[in-house]
Parts: sequence; structure tokens; C-alpha cells
Amino acid sequence: MPMMKAVIFDLDGTLLNTIDDIADSCNVALSQYGLLGFSVEEYKYFVGNGVDELIRNVLDAQKADPSLWERVKSAYLRDYTQNQRNKTRPYPGILPLLENLNRLGIICNVLSNKPDIDTRAVISHYFPQVSFGWVVGKRPGYPIKPDPTSVKEMMEKLGQPANSILYVGDTYTDMMTAKNAGLASVGVLWGFRKAEELIRGGAWRLAERPDQILSFAKEGIERADSSR
Repeated sequence: MPMMKAVIFDLDGTLLNTIDDIADSCNVALSQYGLLGFSVEEYKYFVGNGVDELIRNVLDAQKADPSLWERVKSAYLRDYTQNQRNKTRPYPGILPLLENLNRLGIICNVLSNKPDIDTRAVISHYFPQVSFGWVVGKRPGYPIKPDPTSVKEMMEKLGQPANSILYVGDTYTDMMTAKNAGLASVGVLWGFRKAEELIRGGAWRLAERPDQILSFAKEGIERADSSR
């Protein structure tokens, strides 16, 4: 049974645990306008759909004046640019997973709703020893996930059909991204959301540990097709 040829990973909550730095920077921004901060656990449900939606969510959660959106967003981005590597770390087992995929010739790729410049920067910083095919974040003119536009562009650049690519993420948005692009998906349980949400999104498999993703990639798409 043939292995997958490529894996597309989400970033936040999948490869990197970024939630503490996101929470700290957003709370700093909110405090500048006399607004309430939130806990790390609450931020796990505010994130996932890009910066614009993050700021909208934290304002809506406390019924704050929506006209503050642009100012809070700017304050957040200023702080996060300076402090996004304070507490952020790869999840345990992620680096060996990526290195093993490299050894097998399975192309590692990243697609995030984080701004493109930040996505590229953190990948270069935390995984300098890993070879990636394509690393893509939120770009002007491109809709964010779960829209499949960026995935399909990546598939075309990779020269690989849908049945040779595995998509890995930690949220319903990720599972729907995979579904919209016709890819088999793995939902990871060490990220920001629960198994129920991933199953609801149509996850083909759930992973409790990063090494399981290697096994799923080795299974090949024939088994993935039979389970969808």
C-alpha cells in the first residue's frame, strides 16, 4: 500500500504551542483600552480563524465597543511581533516526526491562518533543521481556511493529487479545510480543541501522539478512501 507523498500541517496548536504568547499579547492590547483579559483556556476557542476574528471574538465576548477593533488589533500585532517567541515551543515529539517524514521523502508543508510573514518566521526559527516544501500563511487576496484555495494551490505546486496528501490540524476549521480540498485529515488531540469537534469536522483519524501521524502517512490513501 503506497505511502502519502506529502503532509500539510496547520501551525498553531498542531506544530507549535503558541497559545500563551497569543494570550499574553492580546491581554496587553485589551488592557490598553481598559478592557478585560481572558485565560489561556478561553483563548483556545478564540483563535483559529486569523487575527481579525481573534480580535472580534475577544471584543464580542465582553460586549466591547466594536469601533475599538482596529486599535486593539494594531496593539496586539505590535506586542505579538515583539513577544511571539517568549513561551512558544514545538509540541513534544513534533521535531522527530518532521525529521522522520523528511527521511522517508514525504514532503512537509505548512498552511496557517497566521499572517504569512509570521508563519514563515516561526517555522524558520523553530525548525531550521527540517526541510519544508511550502510554508504559507494568510496572504492578501487569498481567503483563509477553511476555504481550500491555498490548499489547492499548494497541491498544484507539489504536483500531487489529493489521494497522496494528508492534512493535519487541531480544529474544526482544519478538518473542514481538508474536506473542502478533498484530502484525508488527521485531528490532533494535543492542540486547542477537543476530539468531539474534530470528529464533527470529519477527521479520518485522531492522533494522541505525533508519531501516530507517521503511521497514518505510511498507511496510504487506499485505507483513507475506504473510511470516508
